[in-house]
Amino acid sequence: MGRAALVHLLRSQTKQLLKPTNFQSGFRTRSLGTWTGSSVVKTNFDSALFLGSQKRWASYSRAKTAEDEDRISIGPRKTVEADGKDSGIVYEGPISSTIKKVKLLSLSTCCLSVSLGPVITFMTAQDMNVIVKGAVASSVIFFSATTTGILHWFVSPYIHKLRWQPGSDSFEVEMMTWLATFVTKTIKFSDIRHAETNRPFVTFKANDEFYFVDTDHCHNKALLAKLTPQKQESAFKNL
Repeated sequence: MGRAALVHLLRSQTKQLLKPTNFQSGFRTRSLGTWTGSSVVKTNFDSALFLGSQKRWASYSRAKTAEDEDRISIGPRKTVEADGKDSGIVYEGPISSTIKKVKLLSLSTCCLSVSLGPVITFMTAQDMNVIVKGAVASSVIFFSATTTGILHWFVSPYIHKLRWQPGSDSFEVEMMTWLATFVTKTIKFSDIRHAETNRPFVTFKANDEFYFVDTDHCHNKALLAKLTPQKQESAFKNL
């Protein structure tokens, strides 16, 4: 009886010792499963957050690029056409886009003055003499047309783009017409003459037309020497 009681007591103590161990092991297993699930959720959340930030940055970059295109800038555009039309450009006018925008604004105001100037003048002053009204309307039209013509006279020699392949005896230039559209002209180096004139913004003369190149932004020294041959020769003579 004593031996049986002792064995029964040992078994009961063993069961009591094993119960906390199983509970702790189960707790650790549940904790490990919870921690693993939390890691997966956190990883998915970080991936979604990263993708969202990339989308926002891409949309911001596109909006910034569109804003820069519409802004008046001094200097050549950094973008190049994908179809290769701009290949071979060795010079680009630094204020080409600014000149175009100013010229479009001048043409718009001139058209509005010619079309709406007389109507507004004759409808606003009812008691004014018709001759005076006609003189005022004519003055407005003349002033607007004169400023537009002077602007075109100043910027007409400006070269907006110049294409030249090294070794070629000719080059292409893009000039702006009085309607603010671009036209391409081909000029031979043999036709270039030194422009002896007091007209501002003129670098050389070719085929009885004046052309201007901003020498500070023309980094091709070989091309610049070909565009100003007389100046180079006179400089060597003075030495």
